[in-house]
Amino acid sequence: MDQTVLNFVVVGLSFALYFGIAIWARAGSTSEFYAAGRGVNPVVNGMATAADWMSAASFISMAGLIAFTGYNNSLFLMGWTGGYVLMAMLLAPYLRKFGKFTVPEFVGDRYYSNTARVVAVVCLIIISTTYVIGQMTGAGVAFSRFLEVSSTAGLIIASCVVAVYAVLGGMKGITYTQVAQYCVLIVAYTIPAIFISLQLTGNPIPGLGLFSNMNDGLAGGVEAGTPLLVTLDGLLTDLGFNEYTATTNPWLMALYTLSLMIGTAGLPHVIIRFFTVPKVSDARWSAGWALVFIALLYLTAPAVGAMARLNIITTMWPEGTQSEAVEADQLPDWFNTWQVTGLLGVEDLNGDGRIQYYNDASPEGQAFAEANGLEGNELVTFNRDILVLANPEIANLPPWVIALIAAGGIAAALSTAAGLLLAISSAISHDLIKSVINPNISEKGELMAARISMIVAIVGATLLALNPPGFAAQTVALAFGLAAASLFPTLMMGIFSKRMNSAGAIAGMLAGIISTCLYLFLFLGWFFIPGTAMLTSDQYLFGIPPTHFGPIGAAFNFGVAFLVSRATAAPPQEIQDLVESVRIPRGAGAATGH
Repeated sequence: MDQTVLNFVVVGLSFALYFGIAIWARAGSTSEFYAAGRGVNPVVNGMATAADWMSAASFISMAGLIAFTGYNNSLFLMGWTGGYVLMAMLLAPYLRKFGKFTVPEFVGDRYYSNTARVVAVVCLIIISTTYVIGQMTGAGVAFSRFLEVSSTAGLIIASCVVAVYAVLGGMKGITYTQVAQYCVLIVAYTIPAIFISLQLTGNPIPGLGLFSNMNDGLAGGVEAGTPLLVTLDGLLTDLGFNEYTATTNPWLMALYTLSLMIGTAGLPHVIIRFFTVPKVSDARWSAGWALVFIALLYLTAPAVGAMARLNIITTMWPEGTQSEAVEADQLPDWFNTWQVTGLLGVEDLNGDGRIQYYNDASPEGQAFAEANGLEGNELVTFNRDILVLANPEIANLPPWVIALIAAGGIAAALSTAAGLLLAISSAISHDLIKSVINPNISEKGELMAARISMIVAIVGATLLALNPPGFAAQTVALAFGLAAASLFPTLMMGIFSKRMNSAGAIAGMLAGIISTCLYLFLFLGWFFIPGTAMLTSDQYLFGIPPTHFGPIGAAFNFGVAFLVSRATAAPPQEIQDLVESVRIPRGAGAATGH
C-alpha cells in the first residue's frame, strides 16, 4: 500500500475512534461538560491526564529541542515532571476537596470576590490561548507532512477535528477520547524508538540504549563498541558544534526549570482533570497513575533526541565527518518528502553537487570548513518540530510505523488542545456568564454558552497559530511562565494561608500577569510577531530571557499579595474556617459528599 494511502487509513481510523467516543459520551449536562459527572475512575483519569499533559510540545517538539541543544534542554524533562509532582502533592487534592468545576471558581469563592474570579478568568484565557497556539502549530506540522497538505491547511483540518469531539463531548467526551489518544501516542512514540535503539546499539530499551555501545556496520564513520554519547560528542565537535553532553549557564538552567515546574503546577487545563474523580483520595491516586503513564514517554525522549541527531549527522556525512558530504542528488527520500512542507530545506550554495552540514557560526566549524574546502552550512532549514515525526523515515522503518507516528503526533496535539479549549470555554460560560453576568441562566443555556465559547476559542487559537512565536515547545514555555506568575501563587496562598484576602490575591495576580506580559511584549513583540519587539536580547534584565521570566513574575505576585493583604482587613471567619477544612484530607470525601 502506498505510504500516503496508509497514512490516510491509520489517521482516518483514529479520527473515527475519537468521533465515535464523542458521540457515545456526549455531555448532556453542565456537570458532564465541565467535570464528566465526577465519575471517572482514577486509572482512567490518570491516563487521560497523561494525554492531556503530553502535548505536541512533549511528543513532537521536546525531543527535537533536546536533539539540537543536548543536555541543556533536559530541563524540559526535569521542569515538567517536577512540576507535575508539585501539583499532585500541593494543589490537586485540596482543590478537589473544594468541590468546584473550574480554577476561577475556586479563586472567586476562596477570595469571596467576583473581581478575583474575573481576574483569574483573564489569566486563564491568556495562559491557555498561548499554550493552545503551540498545540495547533504541532498539529499543523503533523497534518502537513503526513496528509501532504500545506501547514496552514493542516492547521485548519486539526481545528475542525478537535471542534467536533470537544464541542460535542465536553469533559466527558474529552476524557475517554484522551484515553484512546494516550494509547495511540505512547505506542507511536515507543515503537520507532525501540527500532532505532536496536539499529544503533542492539538494546531494545531506548533509555538504556542511550548509554550503550554502538553496533557494527553503521554509516558516518561510527566506530563499533564506542558508547553512543561519546560517539555523538565526537561527531558534533568535529562539525564545530558544542558537545551533546555539555552544559552552559547553570543559573539560567535552574531558573528555566523552576519556571516550568511552578508553571506546570498552575496550569488550569491539567488541574481541572482532578475535578472529575469521585473523591479526594481518587485525585491522589489518579495523579500517581498519571506519573506512571507520563514516565513511559519521558524516559524515552532523551534517547529519541540523541539517536535522531546521530542519524542526521550520518545522513549528511555518510563516510564520516572528515570525508565527503552527501551528494545533492543522493539525499534520502525522507529529505525530499519533508522539503515539500517547507519545514526542511537544503541548498547547494557553492555548486559542488554536495550538501555540507556543520556549524559555520563557530570558530571550530570555520576551521573544519577551511580544512575541507567548504563554503557554508547547506542544511538551510530544519524545523525542530519535525524530528520525531521524521524519525521512522530517517531510520528506514516500515511504512506502518510511519503511519503510526503520524497518528500519534496528531493525537498528542489534539488531546491537549481539547483540554485547553475546555478550560477556556468553562471559564467563560461558568465563571463569567453564569457567575457574574447572568446568574439566572438555565442549565441548558449555560451548556449552549459553553459550546459556543469553545467554538470561538478554537477559531481564535487557529488564527493565532498561523504565525506562532517559535517551535511548539518554545511557545508552550511562554504559557508556563504566565501560569507560574499568575495562578500558581494565588492557588498556593488560597490553600495554605488563612490570612490571604481578596485584595491581596487580586493585586498579586495583576502584578504577576502584567509584569510577565510586559516582559514578553518588550522582547518578543506584539503577539510575539518577530520584528515587533521593542528591546533586543542584549538588554535582558540580568540576562534573563522571556521564557525564563516566570519565577520573577511569581515573586512579584507573592510579594505584592503579602504586602497588600497585611495592609487590609483579614478574610471573614467563615473563609478562614473554609481554608482550614480544605487542608484536612482525612475523610474528606465522606465529609463533603464529594
